[in-house]
Amino acid sequence: MSYQVLARKWRPRDFASLVGQEHVVRALQHALAENRLHHAYLFTGTRGVGKTTLARILAKCLNCERGVSPEPCGRCGACQEIDGGRFVDLLEVDAATNTRVDEMRQLLDTAQYAPTRGRYKVYVIDEVHQLSGHAFNAMLKTLEEPPEHLKFILATTDPQKIPVTVLSRCLQFNLKQMPRGAIAGHLARVLQAEGTAFEPEALPLVAQAAAGSMRDALSLLDQAIAHGAGKVAAEGVRAMLGTIDESYLLRLLDAVAAGEGAAVMAVADEMQSRSLSFDAALQDLAALLLRVSLAQLVPEALEADYPDRDRVVALAERFDPELTQLLYQIALQGRSDLPLAPDEHAGFAMTLLRMLAFRPDGGRQKTASAAAAGSAPAPSRPAAAPSLGGDWPALARALPLSGAPKQLAHNAELQAYADGMIELVIPRGMAYLAGNAYRDKLQAALEQHLGRPMRVKVGVGETRGASAAAKDAGERAQRQSEAAQTMKGDRFVQDLVNMFDGRVIEPGVRPAPPSKSE
Repeated sequence: MSYQVLARKWRPRDFASLVGQEHVVRALQHALAENRLHHAYLFTGTRGVGKTTLARILAKCLNCERGVSPEPCGRCGACQEIDGGRFVDLLEVDAATNTRVDEMRQLLDTAQYAPTRGRYKVYVIDEVHQLSGHAFNAMLKTLEEPPEHLKFILATTDPQKIPVTVLSRCLQFNLKQMPRGAIAGHLARVLQAEGTAFEPEALPLVAQAAAGSMRDALSLLDQAIAHGAGKVAAEGVRAMLGTIDESYLLRLLDAVAAGEGAAVMAVADEMQSRSLSFDAALQDLAALLLRVSLAQLVPEALEADYPDRDRVVALAERFDPELTQLLYQIALQGRSDLPLAPDEHAGFAMTLLRMLAFRPDGGRQKTASAAAAGSAPAPSRPAAAPSLGGDWPALARALPLSGAPKQLAHNAELQAYADGMIELVIPRGMAYLAGNAYRDKLQAALEQHLGRPMRVKVGVGETRGASAAAKDAGERAQRQSEAAQTMKGDRFVQDLVNMFDGRVIEPGVRPAPPSKSE
């Protein structure tokens, strides 16, 4: 007997064996038990979530020889013929290859005839959104007032393309993507029933790669069994899928937290020597940083059974929440930049170097030589800093800040300065910047930059447009206006305006960038 793939062998044959769609199953079971049967059903959802499977189960419930019920016997002639794809009153149509109106009319011409074998004639139309507009129009009348013996079951991955006139005539059920835990649990039951040895930690890897599709998960499981010569092992699944061992990523974040650039690059080189995918590494790194952020801000949302939970919690204590957010953005941007890099390793390495360079506190780790000499590297050295002297915008621009603390410095106005105390005010619309965490980082940058102890007080209130951000905006507007006036005064532009009865659109004029001497 030939081998039957797992996706077909383990296809659910009743509601009880269907995984992950309890909300749809419950509604259909109640309707069948109370004999409240609609004439048309629409199942929507991504691939492999059970749309066609549900349609076949529903057809069995309607045509089981024991009667209409939510629990077909599975043993009568009708149930077995439906399972075997031989039931004459179940017509499955692929709309992707039968899109034309003539094909739809030919199908509907048979709708008037009574069932040959069963209680109901069931039309299952898969990928119904691919029907042509004329084909939809042809089926509307039959769909609205079908014969008593006819049931429509439509399935689609793209319900937005179905006409509203069709949607309004159907009961619509949206099938969800399968949760990873549900997929992994089902795969474990399948392997146990098949008598196949497996490592439990391998199944979440397959479930993640399946992206919510149970059919894809079973197909990948078949591949994993073949790859592992009859055994499903975590290391073999990682090699098959090209996934990254999370220990690499945890070591990377440990090194980033410590500011150890050499350790960061050593891990990147090790990953290159094993020919790991750097695109997948950045994707998984972003997922890991999401877990770190959850541990910081919503710890109860972090999975209790997550294997590396303790290490993630430890990282969450080493990073500031805003640094975690910055690292997450850098990982995402690095992944989008990867195709533009000289090669994948270079793109991955530059992303890691950004994580080391762009720190919300504006500082950098001292190099060993600088620490031994007792001096700070040039970006954090207080030399050549302007005195406070009332010119807060100039000082705000000079401070080594980034992220929210930089926004605080640039949008604040100086109210008072005396005895080492700086009082700032920010607009009411930016009150979120007045938090202690951002103020403390600003204060630390000021002390580092000016070389003396400072205290910072931040209030919220009316501003006069004297902040660095306001002055920068004013200078940009001035350059814009001057550029527009220059263009309007250009003789060639004036000739064009007169010739074509046109006008200069000022917002479209781009001023030349300011020179470095300005």
